[in-house]
Amino acid sequence: MKAEYWTVMACGIFFFLITPVYWLLSNDWTGTTALVMTFLLCGLLGFYLYVVAKQIPDRPEDRSDGEIAEGAGEQGFFPPYSWWPLFCAMTLGTMVLGVVIGWWLFIIGATFGVVTLCGWIFEYYRGVHAH
Repeated sequence: MKAEYWTVMACGIFFFLITPVYWLLSNDWTGTTALVMTFLLCGLLGFYLYVVAKQIPDRPEDRSDGEIAEGAGEQGFFPPYSWWPLFCAMTLGTMVLGVVIGWWLFIIGATFGVVTLCGWIFEYYRGVHAH
């Protein structure tokens, strides 16, 4: 994870250095705020990658003498296909339209949202993919 950490932190350093330059040249609050938030996001992600890299033993791709065969085997758990994110997005869209059109539609969307969110959360507790 060292390569990922340094890549993200290099982007964060770039945004940290470019933010005052942007402010001095444009005097724009919106763009400056966006650059500051981008710097903070890079810092947060870089910190996370740094902490995770400390917990994981050296990966073959982090070492210069690493072999391809060392990376063979199980890489982790990757969830199979799921329809629940689509339904959650549709209910969120219904809730947003409910704010525009009427609160009755928001309540209907929130009701379906609770059902779809529970379905997404408990997807691996029942059915074919239960474990």
